[in-house]
Amino acid sequence: MYLLTQLGFALLTLIFYGLVLSQLKVALVRSSLANDKQRKILNRVAFAVAIWLGAISVLSIKGFFSNFSSVPPRMMFVLFIPLITLTWALLISKTTKELLPYISSKALAGLQVFRLFVEILLWMLFIQELLPIQMTFEGRNFDILAGITGPIVAYLAYSKKVLSRSVVIAWNILCLGLLINIVVTALLSIPSPFRYFMNEPANTIVAEFPIIWLPGFLVPLAYGLHFLSLRKLINEK
Repeated sequence: MYLLTQLGFALLTLIFYGLVLSQLKVALVRSSLANDKQRKILNRVAFAVAIWLGAISVLSIKGFFSNFSSVPPRMMFVLFIPLITLTWALLISKTTKELLPYISSKALAGLQVFRLFVEILLWMLFIQELLPIQMTFEGRNFDILAGITGPIVAYLAYSKKVLSRSVVIAWNILCLGLLINIVVTALLSIPSPFRYFMNEPANTIVAEFPIIWLPGFLVPLAYGLHFLSLRKLINEK
């Protein structure tokens, strides 16, 4: 069953990596950017994410992230490098500002459905006694609500147009709160000097391949979609 769970994380990452690139390509085609610049942006994003996934995969397989005694925990690098990069790329970059009007608001909300599948996979790890209960929807993890409501918000706000801009802003902020909650819970569950949750098993599985793609890609994907959605909504004043 663990092999099935591993396959689930790998497929989920690769599928949504492809979906993100497809949405970026659509936005680039809709924009007024020159064709050569469109290709450069798409290729750079695809290459950068692929290199990142490859790098953390190799380090994970070599056991680099499984050393939880270091201060700060090595897992922090997996979390903070994408956070710093995406904060600049999605909230500050002039290129993103140019593309923003052509990015699908409906897709930004709808793609959050992947979080539903993440929660199912986390629960599968829990029933295999590989993950502590607080990291599942049976414990302190309510992120499944973001995955369930994402497509609903996308449909009601952008197809039916019955949800106001302020409601969608509030939804984005609340779902960011859900994400912060589980990330903090996960960090406090690893066997580091900062561990708070002492129940077993400790959160060590997240350092293994391909589960490392959860903090390395899927978590950044979640807040990255929220960052773009909020930037678009704020610019629509």
